[in-house]
Amino acid sequence: MASAFKLLFAVSLFTLLLRFCRGSIVGVCYGRSADDLPTPDKVVELIKLHNIKYVRIYDSNIQVLKAFANTGVELMVAVPNSDLLAFSQFQSNADSWLKNSILPYYPATKITYITVGLEVTESPNNASALVVPAMHNVLTALKKAGLHKRIKVSSTHSLGVLSRSFPPSAGAFNSSHASFLKPMLEFLAENQSPFMIDLYPYYAYRDSPQKVSLDYALFESSSEVIDPNTGLLYTNMFDAQIDALYFALMALNFKTIKVMVTETGWPSKGSPKEKGATPDNAQTYNTNLIRHVLNDTGTPTKPGEELDVYIFSLFNENRKPGLESERNWGLFYPDKTSIYNLDFTGKGVLDMTNSTDGSKNGTTWCIASSKASEADLQNAIDWACGPGNVDCSAIQPSQPCFEPDNLASHASFAFNSYYQQNGASDVACSFGGKGVKVDKDPSYDNCIYLTAGGINKTASSNMTATANTSSSAHTDVCSWICVFLLTTLIAVILNTGNVFHVSF
Repeated sequence: MASAFKLLFAVSLFTLLLRFCRGSIVGVCYGRSADDLPTPDKVVELIKLHNIKYVRIYDSNIQVLKAFANTGVELMVAVPNSDLLAFSQFQSNADSWLKNSILPYYPATKITYITVGLEVTESPNNASALVVPAMHNVLTALKKAGLHKRIKVSSTHSLGVLSRSFPPSAGAFNSSHASFLKPMLEFLAENQSPFMIDLYPYYAYRDSPQKVSLDYALFESSSEVIDPNTGLLYTNMFDAQIDALYFALMALNFKTIKVMVTETGWPSKGSPKEKGATPDNAQTYNTNLIRHVLNDTGTPTKPGEELDVYIFSLFNENRKPGLESERNWGLFYPDKTSIYNLDFTGKGVLDMTNSTDGSKNGTTWCIASSKASEADLQNAIDWACGPGNVDCSAIQPSQPCFEPDNLASHASFAFNSYYQQNGASDVACSFGGKGVKVDKDPSYDNCIYLTAGGINKTASSNMTATANTSSSAHTDVCSWICVFLLTTLIAVILNTGNVFHVSF
């Protein structure tokens, strides 16, 4: 009995450690509000082709679940709002759903989350009172099947669940949702489930372009927004919104609940008044988002904290109501061709589909504008050499690009390095209007400016390294502990085998 207990304990600990060592993940939302989408089996082929490992769907469609069988893709399924009443009233409804819609396909189809309700506080007929009872019934059904530790139960929310989100330290939940939120947060804390939030910096920019800059929304800002209460510095709206939610949770003393972003993204097309909805902006946002998440940099309030994020959406969906942008959030057209290229590893140099200036052949460079002020250049250098992950060692004293020792020269080197590392696209040379593209090589003496053609030998290795800098210690520790624990586990198993052998 003691040996069996030791074995079970070691296996459980090892499983937990593997989860800890996983790091942040980026998934994709597979919405199906369209009449021109490929069949689920064709969709799965597309997902596998692009090495997407995590997918969210908005129901428990049988054909979709079957298509994902034996793919290794982790699936988030949903109980839609229309089923909340039935699930909240009778345990038998949740039991039947699990028995008929989930268990026949599990574990071949790797289901890891069940979301109960979708942004219920935003729905026309507010069904928030039904959510927590329905969540309890789904969890009870999972417990009966012995799956409650393998499949987590939660619910998704819009940022409208907060009454305040700026500054982040003033983040607070809307008091009108208190009767619904308190029992939900207690459920999440007790069952170690994440608080799921749908975040869209695009809407903040679209609705208030005078207050929110495009660069700040796109992770491209070279300046910082300071939280006056904490002194924390924010270079992008995404982090600010995440931290507002963390502060709201802390204000209610729910400090252990983790946040998961179940939707975020940027539209590639919009109505005339939606000028920010372009393929370039969508590509920029999602590219920077992926790198930011997979770096495990966390947020100013939670540095180094892992964060799981799902990009909305896999396809453009032609049945979505509302403005033109609502039908153009996809990464792919229904014919499975890319709207713009996206690297889900967060490390490679992107093949920019809209690049027509020859930058992929290394024929253009990015330098500082002669019209930029010294203050702007200094801010841009600080950003490029910090959050921008540029290797700026060459512009340090005694290094090849230190002379001439002026901001314009140093900024030009930093701008160009960032430009080449990020696909040599127009947006990668913007720097808030401080960058200028040129077709004459600005290299001089021993100061060699990177080109897209030569980046594989130089900057790409730096980029891969910087993409992992913030999490390298985490990874090293995990690797060491995993080896140690695996050795211990083997020893326990062998010892257990000896005990069993003697017993028999």
